[in-house]
This record gives sequence, structure tokens and C-alpha cells, in this order.
Amino acid sequence: MRPKPALRTELLFYLSFLAAAALLVGVATTVVAGTIAPGEEFWMVMALVALEVGVFVVFGRHLVTRLVLRPLGQLTATADAVAAGDLDARAPDAETRDFATLAARLNRMTDHLLDARSQLVRSEKLASVGRLAAGIAHEVGNPLGAVGTYVEVLRRRGADPEVVAGLNRELDRIDHIVRSLLDYARPEEEPLDVVQPDEIVRGAFALLAAQGALKAVRASLDVAEGVPRVRARAYLLEQAIVNLVLNAVDAAPGAPVVVGARRWAYEPGRAAPRRATDAAPAFFSRELARRPAPAEFAAGALGALVFVADGGPGVAREDREKVFEPFYTTKPPGRGTGLGLAIVARAVHEMGGVVWIDTAREGGAAFKLFLPATGEA
Repeated sequence: MRPKPALRTELLFYLSFLAAAALLVGVATTVVAGTIAPGEEFWMVMALVALEVGVFVVFGRHLVTRLVLRPLGQLTATADAVAAGDLDARAPDAETRDFATLAARLNRMTDHLLDARSQLVRSEKLASVGRLAAGIAHEVGNPLGAVGTYVEVLRRRGADPEVVAGLNRELDRIDHIVRSLLDYARPEEEPLDVVQPDEIVRGAFALLAAQGALKAVRASLDVAEGVPRVRARAYLLEQAIVNLVLNAVDAAPGAPVVVGARRWAYEPGRAAPRRATDAAPAFFSRELARRPAPAEFAAGALGALVFVADGGPGVAREDREKVFEPFYTTKPPGRGTGLGLAIVARAVHEMGGVVWIDTAREGGAAFKLFLPATGEA
């Protein structure tokens, strides 16, 4: 792609062209006036000069409008739209390098505003839902224990074993939901440790493989060299990876599931991890308003990217943010509580990272976690 010219270069070129053209036209005007109207050279020269001035004014106006006023007006309109609250507004590209750079900086600023707003909304939502979840878990837990006791009494009195088994199964399901609520609502006050994320990815993959949880899919590990160390809680990161892998196994039976980690530079507008099997870098676009990120992340911030990609049906774009909300699930009734991904998002958020969904190269969903590097060797 040819680099864009600088505004100064463009203006100097066209102004030099105008100056040279004016000199040539002035000489030509004198010669033509003396030839066409002898004795009336003065008035003929004045008429031709007026015509030429008009031509140069029209051309100059077009030049200034195209190179300066139009891109400046577009930038001003975009800035006004952002100031009015339309954070989806984007400044268009420009012909010259100066205005193109200014448009890119304005768009990057809008990206950071979007990320900061999303993070603020998410933090407030996490806090309110956490308090609600803690209250519900407490209120449901006590009667749940009492019901379990009564079921045991019924079993000892000779109740139908099938009925008792059904009651116990549903009680276990309620207990699982309550425990998930407590996991979601429980504040984490432990300090973060410096961990090596690629080792945690390998450990989680080996654990699931040893348990036979990956038999239903074609699972593979894709961990690159040089993954930086991050600050996290090792058990929480492992739990998040396990949850994402089990979700992928459930969503893509018989399909490929890839678990990996990469050294990656955070880019608000584009995710571009490359796998060892890629012939060329691959890029994934994303909707800026649908990817929450800490406002302190700068473009190009170094960190670790952990991903779980599958060849399943994927996640619809309109659901990619909703799946991280508590109790939202795309599974049939009775097959999911809608808390697994909410717990993953909460854990990653508390460790100072971000989580989002892209389209996997395998055709399904790619869940990606980003944690900033510690800077320690």
C-alpha cells in the first residue's frame, strides 16, 4: 500500500504548481492580448486576468476544501458525536498522512472511552449481582438442607426409590446452583501471584485428558514459546480454562478443540494471535462496544493471551456479551445454569484481565483471555 503524502507536501506541491501556472498564464495573456486586440491591450489584459483569477480561486477553493476543510469537518463532526454520547462514531480515513493520523488517534481515544464505559458498567453489574447472589444463596441454602433431611427420612421409611433418587438428583442440581452463586458472589481478597500461564494451560489440559473429559472431541494443545509471566491466581486461572474447555467439549462433540497460549500485544481494535499451523497472520475483527477492557490498557500493552477454540456451532454476535451474564445460557433447559461463563468473567476481571469471544478458525467460538505481563523475567 502506497504511503499517504503529508499535508505540507501536498500544499507546497499544489501552491508551487499554481505559482508557476500564474507566471505562464500572465506571459501568455500579454502575448495574446497584443495579438488579438492591438491598442486595447490594457482592457483585454484586465479581462483575461479577471478570468484567470476566477479559475485559480475556484481551483484553490477545491484544493483547500479537499485537503483541509473536508477532513477537518469530518473530524469535528465525529468529535461532536462522541461528545454527545455516540461512542460508535468513527472518523473516516483521509487522503493525507496528518489527518489520517489524527483520525486514527481520535478513533483510538473513542475505543478507550468505550472500554472504560464497558468496564464501569460491568463492575457495577458485578457488584450488584454479587450482593443479590449472596443473599439468594444464603436464603436458599438453609431450606435446601432441611429438604435434604426430609428426603433422607422418606428413604428410611421405605419411599419409592425412584422418587427418592429423582428428589436427590434435583436437590443436587439446586445445590450446584447455590454453590455456583456463592463462587460468583464471594469476594477474592487474596493477593495475586506471579504465574506462568503456559504452564497452567498445559496442566489444565493434562488434567482433563487424564480424566477422559476430552475423549468426545479432537483436542490439541497449541502453546507458543516466550509467553510472559502474569499476575494471577493460579487456581482461578486453571478453573477458568477448565470451564471453557468443558464448554467447548459440550458444544462441539467430535469437532476439533484447541487450547493454547500466546505472547500477545493488546490492541483495542483488533485481535491477531497466530498459531503454529497458520501460514500467515490471521486477523479477527470485533465490535468495539462488545469487548470490555480495563481503561488502563494501552494499545500494544504486552501480555499473555490464553484461548480455547472449537469447531462447534459458535456463538451468535448478539449473544457474545450476554453469555457472560449470570443465568444466561444457550443450552436447553436443565442442561446448564448459566453461571459457568459468568464465574469465568468474574475471575478474569478480578485478576486484572479481560475475556471476550471471537470466531474460531475451526468455525466455532474462540474464548480468549488476556492478562497483562508483569515485566519480570
